[in-house]
Amino acid sequence: MELQEKNILDYLQRHEEEIYADLEGYVRAESPSDNKELADKCANFIEDLFKKRLGLTGERFYQEGYGDQLTFVWGDQPEQNLVLCHYDTVWAPGRLPIYKEGNQFHGPGILDMKGGLIIAIWAVKALGELGIPLNRRVRFLCNSDEEIENPSSLPYIEKYARESKAVLCLEPPEAVTGYLKTARKGVGRYKVYITGRAAHAGNHHEDGISAAEEAARQTVFIHSLTDYSKGTTLNVGCITAGERANVVAESALLEIDLRVTNMEEARRVDTILKNLKPILPGIQLRVEGEVGRPPMEQTPGNKELFEICVQAGKALDQEVRGVAVGGGSDGSYTSAMGIPTLDGLGAVGKGIHAPDEHIQMDRFLPRIALVASVLTRI
Repeated sequence: MELQEKNILDYLQRHEEEIYADLEGYVRAESPSDNKELADKCANFIEDLFKKRLGLTGERFYQEGYGDQLTFVWGDQPEQNLVLCHYDTVWAPGRLPIYKEGNQFHGPGILDMKGGLIIAIWAVKALGELGIPLNRRVRFLCNSDEEIENPSSLPYIEKYARESKAVLCLEPPEAVTGYLKTARKGVGRYKVYITGRAAHAGNHHEDGISAAEEAARQTVFIHSLTDYSKGTTLNVGCITAGERANVVAESALLEIDLRVTNMEEARRVDTILKNLKPILPGIQLRVEGEVGRPPMEQTPGNKELFEICVQAGKALDQEVRGVAVGGGSDGSYTSAMGIPTLDGLGAVGKGIHAPDEHIQMDRFLPRIALVASVLTRI
Protein backbone atom coordinates (compact mmCIF):
# COMPACT_ATOMS: atom_id res chain seq x y z
CA MET A 1 0.00 0.00 0.00
CA GLU A 2 1.39 3.40 -0.96
CA LEU A 3 2.05 5.90 1.83
CA GLN A 4 -0.58 8.44 0.76
CA GLU A 5 -3.29 5.82 0.55
CA LYS A 6 -2.21 4.29 3.86
CA ASN A 7 -2.52 7.69 5.50
CA ILE A 8 -6.02 8.07 4.09
CA LEU A 9 -7.13 4.67 5.37
CA ASP A 10 -5.54 5.31 8.79
CA TYR A 11 -7.42 8.60 9.03
CA LEU A 12 -10.72 6.91 8.19
CA GLN A 13 -10.15 4.17 10.76
CA ARG A 14 -9.60 6.83 13.44
CA HIS A 15 -12.95 8.39 12.51
CA GLU A 16 -14.91 5.18 11.96
CA GLU A 17 -17.42 5.87 14.74
CA GLU A 18 -18.26 9.32 13.33
CA ILE A 19 -18.58 7.92 9.81
CA TYR A 20 -21.12 5.30 10.85
CA ALA A 21 -22.99 7.85 12.96
CA ASP A 22 -23.35 10.05 9.87
CA LEU A 23 -24.53 7.09 7.84
CA GLU A 24 -27.13 6.05 10.39
CA GLY A 25 -28.45 9.59 10.76
CA TYR A 26 -28.74 9.92 7.00
CA VAL A 27 -30.58 6.61 6.64
CA ARG A 28 -32.97 7.57 9.45
CA ALA A 29 -33.86 10.71 7.49
CA GLU A 30 -36.19 8.68 5.27
CA SER A 31 -36.81 10.16 1.84
CA PRO A 32 -39.26 8.39 -0.49
CA SER A 33 -39.23 9.87 -3.99
CA ASP A 34 -42.93 10.67 -3.84
CA ASN A 35 -42.97 12.40 -0.46
CA LYS A 36 -41.75 15.99 -0.75
CA GLU A 37 -42.15 16.74 2.95
CA LEU A 38 -39.88 13.88 4.02
CA ALA A 39 -37.47 14.41 1.11
CA ASP A 40 -37.02 18.06 2.08
CA LYS A 41 -36.36 17.07 5.69
CA CYS A 42 -33.66 14.74 4.39
CA ALA A 43 -32.28 17.64 2.32
CA ASN A 44 -32.06 19.63 5.57
CA PHE A 45 -30.00 16.80 7.07
CA ILE A 46 -27.69 16.82 4.03
CA GLU A 47 -27.16 20.58 4.32
CA ASP A 48 -26.29 20.22 8.01
CA LEU A 49 -23.92 17.35 7.22
CA PHE A 50 -21.99 19.32 4.58
CA LYS A 51 -21.72 22.27 6.96
CA LYS A 52 -20.54 20.06 9.84
CA ARG A 53 -18.05 17.89 7.95
CA LEU A 54 -16.78 20.16 5.16
CA GLY A 55 -17.75 23.64 6.28
CA LEU A 56 -19.76 24.11 3.10
CA THR A 57 -22.97 26.01 2.45
CA GLY A 58 -24.42 25.00 -0.88
CA GLU A 59 -27.21 26.04 -3.19
CA ARG A 60 -30.72 24.64 -2.82
CA PHE A 61 -33.21 24.65 -5.69
CA TYR A 62 -36.88 24.42 -4.75
CA GLN A 63 -38.95 21.83 -6.62
CA GLU A 64 -42.73 21.66 -6.82
CA GLY A 65 -43.88 18.17 -5.88
CA TYR A 66 -40.39 16.73 -5.45
CA GLY A 67 -37.58 17.07 -2.95
CA ASP A 68 -35.31 20.06 -3.53
CA GLN A 69 -32.06 19.68 -5.47
CA LEU A 70 -28.79 20.47 -3.67
CA THR A 71 -25.28 21.29 -4.84
CA PHE A 72 -22.05 21.97 -2.92
CA VAL A 73 -18.55 22.85 -4.12
CA TRP A 74 -15.27 21.92 -2.44
CA GLY A 75 -12.18 23.79 -3.61
CA ASP A 76 -11.56 26.78 -5.87
CA GLN A 77 -9.65 25.23 -8.77
CA PRO A 78 -10.73 26.49 -12.24
CA GLU A 79 -11.82 23.01 -13.43
CA GLN A 80 -14.23 20.68 -11.68
CA ASN A 81 -15.23 17.06 -11.31
CA LEU A 82 -18.84 16.16 -10.55
CA VAL A 83 -19.98 13.72 -7.87
CA LEU A 84 -23.56 12.40 -8.28
CA CYS A 85 -25.49 11.13 -5.24
CA HIS A 86 -29.28 10.85 -5.33
CA TYR A 87 -30.94 10.88 -1.91
CA ASP A 88 -34.40 9.54 -2.72
CA THR A 89 -35.32 5.93 -1.99
CA VAL A 90 -38.00 3.48 -3.09
CA TRP A 91 -39.19 2.80 0.48
CA ALA A 92 -42.30 4.08 2.22
CA PRO A 93 -41.51 5.54 5.66
CA GLY A 94 -41.15 2.87 8.32
CA ARG A 95 -41.15 0.05 5.76
CA LEU A 96 -37.67 -1.26 6.66
CA PRO A 97 -35.98 -1.46 10.07
CA ILE A 98 -32.55 0.06 10.65
CA TYR A 99 -30.12 -2.23 12.44
CA LYS A 100 -26.65 -3.83 12.46
CA GLU A 101 -26.19 -7.57 12.41
CA GLY A 102 -22.71 -8.99 12.23
CA ASN A 103 -20.97 -7.37 9.26
CA GLN A 104 -24.23 -6.08 7.79
CA PHE A 105 -25.80 -2.65 8.26
CA HIS A 106 -29.46 -2.69 7.18
CA GLY A 107 -31.75 0.21 6.37
CA PRO A 108 -33.91 1.86 3.69
CA GLY A 109 -31.70 3.26 0.97
CA ILE A 110 -28.47 2.50 2.85
CA LEU A 111 -27.11 0.76 -0.26
CA ASP A 112 -29.09 2.61 -2.93
CA MET A 113 -27.56 5.02 -2.40
CA LYS A 114 -27.20 6.85 0.89
CA GLY A 115 -23.97 5.06 1.63
CA GLY A 116 -22.56 6.69 -1.50
CA LEU A 117 -22.92 10.25 -0.26
CA ILE A 118 -21.27 9.44 3.08
CA ILE A 119 -18.41 7.86 1.12
CA ALA A 120 -17.98 10.97 -1.01
CA ILE A 121 -18.15 13.42 1.90
CA TRP A 122 -15.61 11.53 4.00
CA ALA A 123 -13.31 10.97 1.02
CA VAL A 124 -13.09 14.73 0.53
CA LYS A 125 -12.87 15.38 4.26
CA ALA A 126 -9.95 12.95 4.61
CA LEU A 127 -8.08 14.64 1.76
CA GLY A 128 -8.67 18.06 3.25
CA GLU A 129 -7.65 17.08 6.76
CA LEU A 130 -4.49 15.36 5.47
CA GLY A 131 -3.57 18.28 3.23
CA ILE A 132 -3.62 16.17 0.07
CA PRO A 133 -4.22 18.47 -2.93
CA LEU A 134 -6.70 17.95 -5.75
CA ASN A 135 -6.27 18.94 -9.37
CA ARG A 136 -9.88 20.08 -9.68
CA ARG A 137 -12.60 21.31 -7.39
CA VAL A 138 -15.33 18.83 -6.51
CA ARG A 139 -18.98 19.64 -7.13
CA PHE A 140 -21.52 17.47 -5.36
CA LEU A 141 -25.05 17.16 -6.75
CA CYS A 142 -27.61 15.58 -4.43
CA ASN A 143 -30.84 14.98 -6.30
CA SER A 144 -34.22 13.82 -5.10
CA ASP A 145 -35.83 11.84 -7.91
CA GLU A 146 -33.48 9.31 -9.50
CA GLU A 147 -35.76 6.42 -8.57
CA ILE A 148 -38.61 7.93 -10.61
CA GLU A 149 -36.64 8.79 -13.77
CA ASN A 150 -35.46 12.33 -12.83
CA PRO A 151 -38.53 14.44 -13.67
CA SER A 152 -37.07 17.51 -11.95
CA SER A 153 -33.34 16.91 -11.56
CA LEU A 154 -32.22 16.11 -15.11
CA PRO A 155 -31.58 19.77 -16.09
CA TYR A 156 -29.25 20.12 -13.08
CA ILE A 157 -27.43 16.89 -13.91
CA GLU A 158 -26.90 18.03 -17.49
CA LYS A 159 -25.86 21.57 -16.50
CA TYR A 160 -23.20 20.51 -14.02
CA ALA A 161 -21.98 17.65 -16.19
CA ARG A 162 -21.33 20.09 -19.06
CA GLU A 163 -19.17 22.13 -16.66
CA SER A 164 -17.17 19.07 -15.53
CA LYS A 165 -14.19 17.13 -16.83
CA ALA A 166 -15.24 13.85 -15.22
CA VAL A 167 -18.19 12.43 -13.32
CA LEU A 168 -18.14 10.01 -10.39
CA CYS A 169 -21.46 8.32 -9.70
CA LEU A 170 -21.65 6.92 -6.16
CA GLU A 171 -24.30 4.31 -6.96
CA PRO A 172 -23.62 0.90 -5.39
CA PRO A 173 -21.42 -1.51 -7.34
CA GLU A 174 -22.47 -4.99 -8.38
CA ALA A 175 -23.94 -6.87 -5.44
CA VAL A 176 -21.44 -8.73 -3.25
CA THR A 177 -18.53 -8.59 -5.75
CA GLY A 178 -18.11 -4.82 -5.52
CA TYR A 179 -17.32 -4.60 -9.24
CA LEU A 180 -17.74 -1.14 -10.73
CA LYS A 181 -20.51 -0.69 -13.29
CA THR A 182 -18.69 0.05 -16.54
CA ALA A 183 -21.75 -0.33 -18.76
CA ARG A 184 -25.48 -0.03 -18.16
CA LYS A 185 -28.52 -0.70 -20.26
CA GLY A 186 -30.73 2.11 -21.45
CA VAL A 187 -34.27 2.12 -20.11
CA GLY A 188 -37.45 2.78 -22.08
CA ARG A 189 -41.02 2.93 -20.81
CA TYR A 190 -44.01 2.65 -23.12
CA LYS A 191 -47.78 2.45 -22.86
CA VAL A 192 -50.00 0.88 -25.54
CA TYR A 193 -53.62 2.05 -25.42
CA ILE A 194 -56.00 -0.37 -27.12
CA THR A 195 -59.58 0.42 -28.10
CA GLY A 196 -62.06 -2.21 -29.26
CA ARG A 197 -65.86 -2.39 -29.09
CA ALA A 198 -67.95 -3.49 -26.12
CA ALA A 199 -70.77 -5.99 -26.45
CA HIS A 200 -72.78 -8.35 -24.25
CA ALA A 201 -70.63 -11.43 -23.78
CA GLY A 202 -73.63 -13.78 -23.94
CA ASN A 203 -76.20 -12.26 -26.30
CA HIS A 204 -74.06 -10.36 -28.80
CA HIS A 205 -70.52 -11.67 -28.41
CA GLU A 206 -69.99 -11.55 -32.16
CA ASP A 207 -70.62 -7.78 -32.20
CA GLY A 208 -67.72 -7.08 -29.87
CA ILE A 209 -64.07 -6.46 -30.67
CA SER A 210 -62.04 -7.61 -27.70
CA ALA A 211 -59.34 -5.22 -26.53
CA ALA A 212 -58.32 -7.95 -24.07
CA GLU A 213 -57.60 -10.40 -26.90
CA GLU A 214 -55.66 -7.73 -28.77
CA ALA A 215 -53.67 -7.04 -25.63
CA ALA A 216 -52.77 -10.72 -25.34
CA ARG A 217 -51.70 -10.97 -28.97
CA GLN A 218 -49.67 -7.75 -28.79
CA THR A 219 -47.96 -8.99 -25.62
CA VAL A 220 -46.82 -12.14 -27.40
CA PHE A 221 -45.46 -10.05 -30.29
CA ILE A 222 -43.73 -7.52 -28.02
CA HIS A 223 -42.06 -10.26 -26.00
CA SER A 224 -40.85 -11.84 -29.25
CA LEU A 225 -38.69 -8.74 -29.79
CA THR A 226 -36.48 -9.75 -26.85
CA ASP A 227 -33.02 -10.74 -28.09
CA TYR A 228 -30.66 -11.91 -25.36
CA SER A 229 -27.74 -12.04 -27.80
CA LYS A 230 -28.04 -8.25 -28.20
CA GLY A 231 -28.88 -7.62 -24.56
CA THR A 232 -32.34 -6.40 -25.56
CA THR A 233 -35.29 -7.24 -23.34
CA LEU A 234 -38.92 -6.19 -23.49
CA ASN A 235 -41.31 -6.89 -20.67
CA VAL A 236 -45.05 -6.21 -20.62
CA GLY A 237 -45.19 -5.84 -16.88
CA CYS A 238 -48.76 -4.59 -16.49
CA ILE A 239 -51.91 -5.48 -18.47
CA THR A 240 -55.31 -3.98 -17.71
CA ALA A 241 -58.39 -4.74 -19.79
CA GLY A 242 -62.17 -4.50 -19.62
CA GLU A 243 -64.50 -3.81 -16.73
CA ARG A 244 -66.32 -7.07 -16.05
CA ALA A 245 -66.39 -10.66 -17.24
CA ASN A 246 -69.76 -10.51 -19.06
CA VAL A 247 -68.77 -7.60 -21.32
CA VAL A 248 -66.41 -7.89 -24.30
CA ALA A 249 -63.51 -5.65 -23.29
CA GLU A 250 -63.71 -2.24 -24.93
CA SER A 251 -60.29 -1.01 -23.79
CA ALA A 252 -56.94 -2.29 -22.60
CA LEU A 253 -53.57 -0.92 -21.59
CA LEU A 254 -50.12 -2.46 -21.83
CA GLU A 255 -47.17 -1.05 -19.86
CA ILE A 256 -43.78 -2.00 -21.28
CA ASP A 257 -40.23 -1.93 -19.91
CA LEU A 258 -37.46 -1.88 -22.54
CA ARG A 259 -33.74 -2.42 -21.86
CA VAL A 260 -31.03 -1.98 -24.52
CA THR A 261 -27.25 -1.84 -24.54
CA ASN A 262 -26.75 0.90 -27.14
CA MET A 263 -28.62 3.78 -28.75
CA GLU A 264 -28.71 2.20 -32.20
CA GLU A 265 -30.70 -0.71 -30.82
CA ALA A 266 -32.84 1.70 -28.80
CA ARG A 267 -33.81 3.57 -31.96
CA ARG A 268 -34.57 0.32 -33.80
CA VAL A 269 -36.92 -1.03 -31.15
CA ASP A 270 -38.46 2.39 -30.54
CA THR A 271 -39.45 2.54 -34.23
CA ILE A 272 -41.10 -0.89 -34.02
CA LEU A 273 -43.06 0.00 -30.90
CA LYS A 274 -44.14 3.39 -32.22
CA ASN A 275 -45.47 1.67 -35.37
CA LEU A 276 -47.39 -1.24 -33.83
CA LYS A 277 -50.30 -2.29 -36.02
CA PRO A 278 -53.63 -3.79 -34.85
CA ILE A 279 -53.85 -7.55 -35.13
CA LEU A 280 -57.65 -7.85 -34.88
CA PRO A 281 -59.86 -6.04 -37.42
CA GLY A 282 -61.48 -2.94 -35.97
CA ILE A 283 -58.94 -2.38 -33.18
CA GLN A 284 -57.36 1.04 -32.66
CA LEU A 285 -53.91 1.47 -31.11
CA ARG A 286 -52.09 4.41 -29.60
CA VAL A 287 -48.50 4.16 -28.32
CA GLU A 288 -46.78 6.56 -25.96
CA GLY A 289 -43.28 6.46 -24.50
CA GLU A 290 -39.57 6.64 -25.22
CA VAL A 291 -36.13 5.59 -24.07
CA GLY A 292 -35.82 8.08 -21.23
CA ARG A 293 -32.54 6.95 -19.68
CA PRO A 294 -29.85 6.22 -22.29
CA PRO A 295 -27.45 3.29 -22.09
CA MET A 296 -24.04 3.87 -20.55
CA GLU A 297 -21.63 2.56 -23.14
CA GLN A 298 -17.92 1.89 -22.79
CA THR A 299 -16.63 5.11 -24.33
CA PRO A 300 -12.91 5.92 -24.56
CA GLY A 301 -13.30 8.50 -21.80
CA ASN A 302 -15.08 6.04 -19.53
CA LYS A 303 -12.40 3.41 -20.12
CA GLU A 304 -9.63 5.89 -19.31
CA LEU A 305 -11.38 6.89 -16.07
CA PHE A 306 -11.83 3.23 -15.13
CA GLU A 307 -8.10 2.58 -15.63
CA ILE A 308 -7.35 5.47 -13.28
CA CYS A 309 -9.54 3.74 -10.70
CA VAL A 310 -7.68 0.48 -11.28
CA GLN A 311 -4.40 2.25 -10.44
CA ALA A 312 -5.97 3.83 -7.36
CA GLY A 313 -7.07 0.38 -6.28
CA LYS A 314 -3.56 -1.01 -6.70
CA ALA A 315 -2.23 1.73 -4.45
CA LEU A 316 -4.65 0.45 -1.78
CA ASP A 317 -4.03 -3.25 -2.47
CA GLN A 318 -7.59 -3.46 -3.82
CA GLU A 319 -8.49 -5.26 -7.03
CA VAL A 320 -10.80 -3.10 -9.15
CA ARG A 321 -12.90 -4.80 -11.79
CA GLY A 322 -15.84 -3.75 -13.95
CA VAL A 323 -19.07 -5.35 -15.11
CA ALA A 324 -22.02 -4.53 -17.39
CA VAL A 325 -25.43 -4.41 -15.68
CA GLY A 326 -29.07 -4.02 -16.63
CA GLY A 327 -30.17 -1.09 -14.47
CA GLY A 328 -29.73 2.60 -15.26
CA SER A 329 -28.44 5.50 -13.17
CA ASP A 330 -27.77 9.23 -13.30
CA GLY A 331 -24.36 8.33 -14.70
CA SER A 332 -26.10 7.05 -17.82
CA TYR A 333 -27.07 10.61 -18.71
CA THR A 334 -23.62 12.08 -18.22
CA SER A 335 -21.92 9.27 -20.14
CA ALA A 336 -24.32 9.76 -23.06
CA MET A 337 -23.32 13.45 -23.07
CA GLY A 338 -19.71 12.39 -23.71
CA ILE A 339 -18.44 13.26 -20.21
CA PRO A 340 -16.10 10.55 -18.85
CA THR A 341 -18.13 8.77 -16.18
CA LEU A 342 -17.22 6.22 -13.53
CA ASP A 343 -20.17 4.43 -11.93
CA GLY A 344 -20.65 1.98 -9.07
CA LEU A 345 -18.25 3.65 -6.62
CA GLY A 346 -20.70 3.46 -3.73
CA ALA A 347 -21.08 1.09 -0.80
CA VAL A 348 -20.68 -2.65 -1.31
CA GLY A 349 -23.64 -4.75 -0.23
CA LYS A 350 -26.76 -6.50 -1.41
CA GLY A 351 -30.51 -6.08 -1.64
CA ILE A 352 -31.15 -3.04 -3.83
CA HIS A 353 -34.93 -2.45 -3.79
CA ALA A 354 -35.30 -5.55 -1.60
CA PRO A 355 -36.30 -5.97 2.07
CA ASP A 356 -32.81 -7.21 3.01
CA GLU A 357 -31.04 -4.09 1.69
CA HIS A 358 -27.72 -3.74 3.49
CA ILE A 359 -24.07 -2.77 3.18
CA GLN A 360 -21.02 -4.78 4.20
CA MET A 361 -19.33 -2.74 6.91
CA ASP A 362 -15.86 -4.22 6.51
CA ARG A 363 -15.75 -2.85 2.96
CA PHE A 364 -17.08 0.63 3.71
CA LEU A 365 -13.92 2.43 4.84
CA PRO A 366 -11.82 0.85 2.05
CA ARG A 367 -14.39 2.17 -0.42
CA ILE A 368 -14.02 5.68 0.95
CA ALA A 369 -10.25 5.38 0.59
CA LEU A 370 -10.67 4.24 -3.03
CA VAL A 371 -12.83 7.24 -3.92
CA ALA A 372 -10.37 9.56 -2.20
CA SER A 373 -7.47 8.07 -4.17
CA VAL A 374 -9.40 8.42 -7.44
CA LEU A 375 -10.11 12.09 -6.70
CA THR A 376 -6.37 12.79 -6.32
CA ARG A 377 -5.70 11.27 -9.75
CA ILE A 378 -8.26 13.06 -11.95
